[in-house]
Amino acid sequence: MFTLTPERSAVLHAIADTIIPALPDGSPAGSVGVNLEKLEAAIQEQPLGAQAEFGQLLTLMQKPILGLTWFGPLKPFRKLEPEQREQLLQSWATSNVPQLRKGFQAVRKLCTLLYYGGSMAEVPAAWGRLGYPGPDEKPVDTPKPIHTLRPVQDTGYDCDVLVIGSGAGGGVVAGELAQAGYNVLVLEKGPYCHGCDFTQREVDMLGKLYDAKGTLSTQDGSIGILAGSCLGGGTTVNWAGAFRTPDYVLQEWAREHDAPHFTTPEFKESINAVARIIGVNTNYTRHNGQNQALWDGSTRLGQEVKLIPRNEKGLTDSDSHFRSLGYTSLGDAHGIKQGTLNTYLLTAFEHGARILADTKVDRVTIANGHATGAEAVHTTADGRPVCITVRARRVVVAGGAIQTPALLLRSGLKHPHLGRHLHLHPTVVVGARYPHPMNSWHGPSMSVVNDNFTMLHGTNFGAKLETPPTHPGLLSMVLPWLSGRQHHELLRDASHLGSFIVLTRDRDGGRVSIDNQGAALIDYTLSDFDRANMLEGVRAAAQIHVAAGATEVYLPHGTLPTLHAQNGVLQNPELLDELPHLSWKANQFGLYSAHQMSTCRMGGDAATHPLKLNGETVEVQGLFVADGAAFPACSGVNPMLTIMALAHFTAQGMKTGDGRFGRAVPLAPTLGLHATN
Repeated sequence: MFTLTPERSAVLHAIADTIIPALPDGSPAGSVGVNLEKLEAAIQEQPLGAQAEFGQLLTLMQKPILGLTWFGPLKPFRKLEPEQREQLLQSWATSNVPQLRKGFQAVRKLCTLLYYGGSMAEVPAAWGRLGYPGPDEKPVDTPKPIHTLRPVQDTGYDCDVLVIGSGAGGGVVAGELAQAGYNVLVLEKGPYCHGCDFTQREVDMLGKLYDAKGTLSTQDGSIGILAGSCLGGGTTVNWAGAFRTPDYVLQEWAREHDAPHFTTPEFKESINAVARIIGVNTNYTRHNGQNQALWDGSTRLGQEVKLIPRNEKGLTDSDSHFRSLGYTSLGDAHGIKQGTLNTYLLTAFEHGARILADTKVDRVTIANGHATGAEAVHTTADGRPVCITVRARRVVVAGGAIQTPALLLRSGLKHPHLGRHLHLHPTVVVGARYPHPMNSWHGPSMSVVNDNFTMLHGTNFGAKLETPPTHPGLLSMVLPWLSGRQHHELLRDASHLGSFIVLTRDRDGGRVSIDNQGAALIDYTLSDFDRANMLEGVRAAAQIHVAAGATEVYLPHGTLPTLHAQNGVLQNPELLDELPHLSWKANQFGLYSAHQMSTCRMGGDAATHPLKLNGETVEVQGLFVADGAAFPACSGVNPMLTIMALAHFTAQGMKTGDGRFGRAVPLAPTLGLHATN
């Protein structure tokens, strides 16, 4: 387990002061605002191998041999002059040695996120310089409508259906089956938060609501992965985009994976049913600055744009509602977003389902080829672990496309395609500075989409252009760092910044495996095919920024100079022509994922698909998967609505036993099963 020592703390403070130096305008150095306790906690969430590697990095920086990594003086990092420290980090950022690029990106991302994403009390000067107002400091104190179980000693439970995970998949299955009379138990790894629990302070909420405290990444460190880990899962923290997967993708799934149900009226009805429950609509008229820029710039270039359907209700046109929408990726304190926390999980609870948060499932128990329950560990309010044993007639795994295959592998499943075909919708950010305030941290995070580049070169693959949440911590991570002063200038008056994301539908996938301790390991390399599509999206995003009136555009590759524009005309367009000719290796540019899919894909060929068409695993009877891991391939759109629809469809099959699409034998409800203590 990684722990901080005085020596490691001193090195980290020196690194933070190099990445974020004190400047004449009064901006405090990084060591003032980087909370090392939170950094330590984030590292401890990583697999043990990654923890050891980070410790080795800090050890290297304490030794004179460090000089060999950048052909500089043979001195430890703290003995170098400030300009030499910066030169070392600049050298690592562009090094041909992958481990050095990885080390640079690790410390850069951690330091900038913790510094700029901290609270006003931690770094008041930083927020003031950015022009960032932060969330409403008045907590919304409302009673929690769901009462979760809180065992304080080792406990056993019996149920009809055990649902592992409570997000877009697990929440829907729990609600549907509980309402139909089944005895349902939900286990959720993350906490139950509601109302005033959502402080909407960036680092605090990333640490509480996201897997690995918001620092989940691929093994090589090149892709930062955002995955919800709280009651409601991704639907609690996502950006409220409720897209329908395009017909051409559903037809592709049906054709290439022998999965005809995706094009049936029954599946369409599941989509419609879910959309009704979560209130999908486009009944809004106001956009924040960056969404308006995406609309205006696209329109001026003759490109069609659309409103994004969103799952929200109770909105008014008030300024307070508009401002608050910008913070809902950090938890919705006002109950406007209709994720499973406010819909299906509430229905499940009202119909007798029991819900146990703060509970990590170690393995699904299996006997004679049948799932029989699970073994888990619950963390009590005072931090004590207690063992949980569940006996169930059916088990539904819905922990997301990273944790679902990891759990199944820990449970002994061995299908050769389990964990493979990982799709991430790899995403880059193209930022820009505008002459007028954008205030992109207010309003819907995403309300406009440009789909003109989604089917490139006659294929079903390409990129969507959308907008992300724009809060200081994540913003500071995605903007290129060339030097401390340069990065400082980029963030100056951040209220004038707007960002587009280029979300790529990736054809070629990665893999999830487990280490000796059973922790998920993520491997993914962006293929040449997918990178080419991504770069077409980057070029388009830059041109749209310029058409919308931006004066500077910041490309995701750290070696490129800034694009400059005047009166809607790009002054150095040759830089865009360089994009395909640059090296785009791991950690040479910022790459992110908020959608993970297809690691336990369903299909008609059992040799290549770990799931049957009914969602049941081919290896174990009574063991189902109902989340994005079940997608035959990636959706090409924000997947929440499709995950919910697939979970709804799977739940109907569990209730009825309809065999047209390989659905399981129906499960008759039983009553009177209770905890054994």
